[in-house]
Amino acid sequence: MSLHPIAAFDRIGEENAFAVLARATELAAQGRDIINLGIGQPDFSTPDHVVEAAIKALRDGHHGYTPAPGIAPLREGVAADVHRRTGASISPDQVLIVPGGKVTMYMAILMFGEPGVDILYPDPGFPIYRSMIEFTGANPVPIPIREENGFAFSADETLSLITPRTRLIIINSPANPTGGVSPKAEIDKLAAGLERYPDIAILSDEIYGQMTYDGREHVSLLSYPALRERLILLDGWSKTYAMTGWRLGFSLWPKPLLEAARKLAVNSYSCVNAPTQWAGLAALTGPQACVSEMVAEFAKRRRLIIDGLNKLPGVSAIEPYGAFYAFPNIKATGWQAKPLARALLEEAGVATIGGPDFGIHGEGYLRLSYANSQDNITQALTRMGEFLSARKVA
Repeated sequence: MSLHPIAAFDRIGEENAFAVLARATELAAQGRDIINLGIGQPDFSTPDHVVEAAIKALRDGHHGYTPAPGIAPLREGVAADVHRRTGASISPDQVLIVPGGKVTMYMAILMFGEPGVDILYPDPGFPIYRSMIEFTGANPVPIPIREENGFAFSADETLSLITPRTRLIIINSPANPTGGVSPKAEIDKLAAGLERYPDIAILSDEIYGQMTYDGREHVSLLSYPALRERLILLDGWSKTYAMTGWRLGFSLWPKPLLEAARKLAVNSYSCVNAPTQWAGLAALTGPQACVSEMVAEFAKRRRLIIDGLNKLPGVSAIEPYGAFYAFPNIKATGWQAKPLARALLEEAGVATIGGPDFGIHGEGYLRLSYANSQDNITQALTRMGEFLSARKVA
């Protein structure tokens, strides 16, 4: 006799960046010099005052369960921070503290995904969107994210994909994997168009909202009152405060969905660990220079990597205006994306992610994270240039 999970697990995918990370780690353990531009996490340490807040919480005895939605001071801190950044007035009761950003995707897609339903999601986009949609049995409908649009979504194209079967639309700006930031005019047009579809829920993934460059403005969907009663917002601490390993995020829920979200929390993870929540509060209420300093450094690396990519044979890269990713076009190299990513790792010692890992529209592109040092980025670009100049297409 053999054991098999239900058929839904045959449809579930994963995030290949972690597979690349594992292979890069394995090669490094063998003595290889590997530069990892694959994983999407800041290479900065969590700010000292945040770490100290967690230590203090442990010493103060915060060792037990907390309410499933999170401790009241943190939910109040999130509401205040959201108001400071977006101008939107949010009740702390609408805040759910979660162990990382993916949990919000999981909950939202689980609430609306079932056979016979369409869910729209960005493509190329974060791979867990499609994975979870397919897991629920819903029909994944990709919103094409095109280079010719600066990797911003097209409001008209997005709205044209809506059918009577559409239950949820997922929006991500600033975006992973492209670094695209959708301009306000396009978001205005999308928000106005969505007013014609009051029964469709919206999940806005704004985890990179504080990472924009060259004066580009992050426009939160919270800025549109007409959408608020069906808007789920995903945000957190991982990127902004270099807290990826802490597993701490938050989501904002419209009142009709709050109880369902709370029940999912109770049934899955109970609550986020208490010391991490106190650390999150210290991040929001403490000095914010750590954020601006990190983004300023990312801006320098962004300039370095885009200029360098555009000098490589067969490679072109447009400006990413958010997050910390470049998404260069490698079609003129003659390589397909995933074989090139594998060869760069195995032969040149540079970890990248092939565009198809982010969706059907990702072929012909690589994702490179510039959350690495300027020296490592420079060395990685040198290795890539030497590889592309010397190595024929496999």
